Amino acid sequence: MLQIKNLTITHKKDLRPILTDFSFVLRPGDKAAVIGEEGNGKSTLLKLIAGDPQVERYIEFTGEILRNQARIGYLAQEWTEEEKKMPIYPWFSSRPGFDGRTPKELSALASKLRLSLDQFYSDQVIGTLSGGERTKLQLASLLLTDPDVLLLDEPSNDIDMKTLAWLEQFILGCRCPVLYISHDEVLLERTANVIIHLEQIRKKTVPRHTIARTCYEKYIAEREHLLARQEQTAKKEHSEFAKKQERLQRIEQKVEHQQNQISRQDPFGAAILKRKMHSVKSMEKRFEKEQENLTERPDAEEAIFFRFSDQIRVPNGKRVLDLEVPELRNGGRLLAREIRLRITGPEKVGIFGENGVGKTTLLRQIAATFTGRTDLKAAYMPQNYEEVLNLDQTPVEALSLTGEKEEISRICTYLGSLKYTEEERSHPIRDLSGGQKAKILLLSLSLSGCEVLLLDEPTRNFSPLSNPVIRRMLSAFPGAIISVSHDRKYLKEVCTRLYCLTKDGLTPMEPEDLE
Repeated sequence: MLQIKNLTITHKKDLRPILTDFSFVLRPGDKAAVIGEEGNGKSTLLKLIAGDPQVERYIEFTGEILRNQARIGYLAQEWTEEEKKMPIYPWFSSRPGFDGRTPKELSALASKLRLSLDQFYSDQVIGTLSGGERTKLQLASLLLTDPDVLLLDEPSNDIDMKTLAWLEQFILGCRCPVLYISHDEVLLERTANVIIHLEQIRKKTVPRHTIARTCYEKYIAEREHLLARQEQTAKKEHSEFAKKQERLQRIEQKVEHQQNQISRQDPFGAAILKRKMHSVKSMEKRFEKEQENLTERPDAEEAIFFRFSDQIRVPNGKRVLDLEVPELRNGGRLLAREIRLRITGPEKVGIFGENGVGKTTLLRQIAATFTGRTDLKAAYMPQNYEEVLNLDQTPVEALSLTGEKEEISRICTYLGSLKYTEEERSHPIRDLSGGQKAKILLLSLSLSGCEVLLLDEPTRNFSPLSNPVIRRMLSAFPGAIISVSHDRKYLKEVCTRLYCLTKDGLTPMEPEDLE
């Protein structure tokens, strides 16, 4: 059993409280999902519980974390640069639980994760693997330790749909409690029985947490219902109170006018008016107390908001892409063959497939075809944000083209709509969470005026509360979208055409094929 008592976490750099007085017990059978907007401390909480020494470089904390000698299996969201440079076999050999495992045991584990036994002994460098392949290796490493508690930071990132289905069943059937972060709404809906919601309210100055022992869909529905009811009640009470205040002010003004007009020769009338004014002042004091007890308007962290320009146009019938790839290769390795893809007009194409089949490689080739084109302007959002972001820049610097005061002011307004605080706008990008980096890229796309968006896992780092906003925004985008994704809701709600990439090329698919 894992127990947390009165945990308070504060960011060292700007002294911003991340979590306050958090207490929680992870019980046997719990599948507890931590949700919240980007930068709210979800990964920090898991790192702290896991005992990651690096986390204390940027936070301070008080309170107790009682692990009770439990073996904790922790899946980190990011790989270190040193790990990325290691071949697979030496990396596994350095992990606890690997030595002494028989080929039969490793083969059974590989089968669960849709890996081959040979991959445990491969000399391929980890950094050359797809994101989904790396996640599978991490999961395999964890399971080799026979953990008592599992802490999983974005285990659903980048893994293919078949492995997602396995992950759902694994979490549901896991003998030990699981505390995890995921942006995959379908995974949350199918697995979570406890919701831990971390929020930052009052312009990200006050942290708030909610613990609900219920499923994700029920929590979201009840939260929306309570917020709506509170808003309605507060609106009604404040309206009625304003009317009573207005009546009281009219009475007070009338008495004041009468006092100013009364003759000094009428002491009896003056005394009556004085008593009236005393009653009015008493009523004012009662009103002040009544105002303190009015229902407050709901103070909840809202999802992000921004949109693309409606001036973008891709006419129906306009050739966006006409691509033929006889052989798709990566570093000399043949991934797929006979790929054909033709796109006309403002279509939204979604490509999915198993990990390592070449989806990202294909999207990069598609991006290269737009180089030099003058009839259409395309923008590319890679899976690895470091390919296009200078991590030493601030978000404002990364988005600024001219550096002019008016442009900077406009960018700050846009970043504010994405829930960036003033301090976060001045932080180097490398200090931001994966979701905050993704926001910068998505905002850059919206400011670019491009008619074609090339998106590699566009929703992977956004919170499940923001993802519906992202889907609506991209669905309404008036240009063309070519995307790679394993997000089932994104593929169903945004994409007008679906393809599965296999070694034999692109196969047209239907939404029902995603299940």
